[in-house]
Amino acid sequence: MGDWEIDMGPVPGVWRMSETGASFPAGEYLRRRRQDLLWGNHSSLTEFILLGFSRNKEINVIVFSVFLFLYLITLLGNGLVITLIRMDSHLHTPMYFFFSVLCIMDMGYVTTTVPQMLVHLVSKKKTISYIGCVTQMYIFLMLGITESWLFAIMAYDRYVAICHPLRYKVIMSTLLCGSMVAFCGFWGISCALIYTVSVMILPYCGPNEINHFFCEVPAVLKLACADTSLNYQVDFILGFILLLVPLSLIIIVYINIFAAILRIRSAQGQLKAFSTCASHITMVTMFSIPCMVMYMRPGSESSPEEDKKLALFYNIISAFLNPIIYSLRNKDVKRAFLKVTGWGKAPE
Repeated sequence: MGDWEIDMGPVPGVWRMSETGASFPAGEYLRRRRQDLLWGNHSSLTEFILLGFSRNKEINVIVFSVFLFLYLITLLGNGLVITLIRMDSHLHTPMYFFFSVLCIMDMGYVTTTVPQMLVHLVSKKKTISYIGCVTQMYIFLMLGITESWLFAIMAYDRYVAICHPLRYKVIMSTLLCGSMVAFCGFWGISCALIYTVSVMILPYCGPNEINHFFCEVPAVLKLACADTSLNYQVDFILGFILLLVPLSLIIIVYINIFAAILRIRSAQGQLKAFSTCASHITMVTMFSIPCMVMYMRPGSESSPEEDKKLALFYNIISAFLNPIIYSLRNKDVKRAFLKVTGWGKAPE
């Protein structure tokens, strides 16, 4: 800061930098000084420390083993479902196309956070660079936002299949399915950019310890050296658009679906229709409710430990359970698995 040591020169209202001899009007000096402080705050932190779950080494070893298992099974389960959908022509339908997209996003979702978390659990160095933190935050938000809208599209697919079965293949064309997935991706890319920029343009001048296992928006905001009330308002508005709107659409769609199911005279037909929706409803609940609690509540009401538990649920647990829930209740997937492996007779 030596360049900004000032000397009140002989001319009133003009300040001179003592080392360089350059002179500035007082107002210009103050403007430059504020700019210097602002950029200094942004650049003073080149990395963050992720505190994770515990400082106890024994506990961290146990946590490492549990989440390594969950991560590998998540990749295996989602990868297996994608492979089955690709190999079995009976699964080349809009419903399984959307489910395969969900599996791909879940694999990316957990890979964005879990490998680094595992490394930090068993190493002394628990840092992440500023750029790495920004990148992780953006990718995580992009995949999460895309997934929230994908759930709404999957609900619409079930609506067309149950309420308009004869026109299902005509309505759910390849072009429409691809366009709807592209729409989800557009929302994810654009809104994640707004989220990330609104957080990372704030000054961060220390401390640099994030009480979380990855760079999530609420945890990073707590380190900002500025008023974050506007950011929490932006979070709430975006949370309303990106979580409540698709969830409301899902509820409206399922009201119409259940009304149509109740008009089916056969009890077996009703049960079959309900079973095709149960898996989707379970997945939506596991993902949406924790996300709403995390991103739509006031920052003053959040607790670091509660935030970690919520993040674990919608980031890791939901991605781990999605292929299991969908496969256990789905005869088509079971049939494809037995057909590909040749381990037994496919269920009728």
